[in-house]
Amino acid sequence: MQGKIIKGIAGFYYVHTAHSKIYECKAKGIFRYKNMKPLVGDNVEIEILDEENSTGNITKILERKNSLIRPEVANIDQALVVFAVKSPSPNLNLLDRFLVMMEAQGISSVIAFSKSDLAEKNDVRKLCDIYEKAGYCCLNISTLEDINIDQVEEILQNKTTALAGPSGVGKSTLLNRLVPDAKMETGAISRKIQRGKHTTRHSEIFCAGENTYIFDTPGFSSMYLSNFEEDELKDYFPEFDSYLGQCKFHGCVHIHEPGCRVKQALEQGEINQNRYDNYVLMYNELKNTKKY
Repeated sequence: MQGKIIKGIAGFYYVHTAHSKIYECKAKGIFRYKNMKPLVGDNVEIEILDEENSTGNITKILERKNSLIRPEVANIDQALVVFAVKSPSPNLNLLDRFLVMMEAQGISSVIAFSKSDLAEKNDVRKLCDIYEKAGYCCLNISTLEDINIDQVEEILQNKTTALAGPSGVGKSTLLNRLVPDAKMETGAISRKIQRGKHTTRHSEIFCAGENTYIFDTPGFSSMYLSNFEEDELKDYFPEFDSYLGQCKFHGCVHIHEPGCRVKQALEQGEINQNRYDNYVLMYNELKNTKKY
């Protein structure tokens, strides 16, 4: 029988199968021998040990499309990155870091600025302008006021989406709006493993419709880049792509070089100053990181 791992905790993996049943499974010892770890989002084959108690073993991990280290998940089609426009105010440096990490993995991102009912329309528009100009799909949403939630549902359709963002931006509220059964699924698992009230401490995944899955990931408050070289960073800022090959020097990193087309675009207002400043900060951080 095949299914998808929707949560992993304390050595148990909860596998959602095609007939919407969840089995509590252990991973066979062969995975430890092969140094393979099942991840939330993995498509797996399982053997049923006890149908009545819904227990089994994972016998095979099917081929992964991709995998992330943070959050530790697999087979993502896209990320829905949620940042509040107010309460808390958005940390755009953190947002840009997350977008870079997704770009480096080849995963597309959609940005949702939540709590848009708390801010002036012009302030929300300015935020969306920054990221739409950079090539991202950007939504202003309010779960409580039901603003543009239908657009979110459309973007999620027939995809596996990682719902990510810092704590306090309303991810759980949005998840409960998109997947009303999420609380019920979480409660069933919590009772089985005798855990308390649900908080997002582990990545888990919910079925939001046919071929539609949503990852709920722990909120992040900081993100350090470390798994690529500083010269690669320019490739992960989509707004630089339009100027590829137009700089005076081959391999230009768009910081100190003369005849840089990206810096010219910055001066002309074609590239956002805040995005560029964050690029320089990340570049220097990578450059100054000791390589072992």
